[in-house]
Amino acid sequence: MSGSTTGKCTGATVNHSPYVLVLYYSRTGSTRALAEALARGIESTGVEARLRTVPPVSPDNKAGLPEIPDEGAVYCSKDDLRHCAGLLMGSPTRFGNMAAPLKYFIDSASDLWLNGELINKPAGVFTSTASLHGGQESTLLSMMLPLLHQGMIISGIPYSEKELNTTTTGGTPYGASHHGENASLDSTEQALCHAQGKRIASLALKLKGDE
Repeated sequence: MSGSTTGKCTGATVNHSPYVLVLYYSRTGSTRALAEALARGIESTGVEARLRTVPPVSPDNKAGLPEIPDEGAVYCSKDDLRHCAGLLMGSPTRFGNMAAPLKYFIDSASDLWLNGELINKPAGVFTSTASLHGGQESTLLSMMLPLLHQGMIISGIPYSEKELNTTTTGGTPYGASHHGENASLDSTEQALCHAQGKRIASLALKLKGDE
């Protein structure tokens, strides 16, 4: 992953090359592990993967949070989302839906919707759960809804990826996923992440070339 992926700089990144934004929220590290695996799939195509996270939300309105996280990806800016060529968005499941910090950020993007700035860009989603039937599919499907409102082109994982038929852990046609109480992805989950990242990057290049 490129230096702009995890660098601790506060200024805006100036880069005119196309990139896929990998936007996620993670508490225990599982969703972050998925994001990093997806980024490797993206960058296998030669496209930059820009890893970004969002801060937690609380009644204190983020009071006391550092501007730059102590570890992991930097916080996502509106411009990171505005200028991406494609998007992969991930969250652990919270009662069958995306976590509040990610929804808070997406709900703040109404100006991008008003200006149509994400229309016709490819997007995909990913998630993780500790329990086998913990709401993976409903979380993935619900995360697609705001992206559809933004006019993005939703892409999942096709069944030509053989791991969809053999997985006993994570991985769905709606998007990459992880099942388990630790952040270690098995080989099947990693392969499906790689496939989804590669697919979104390839679509981003094709759609950008058609502009």
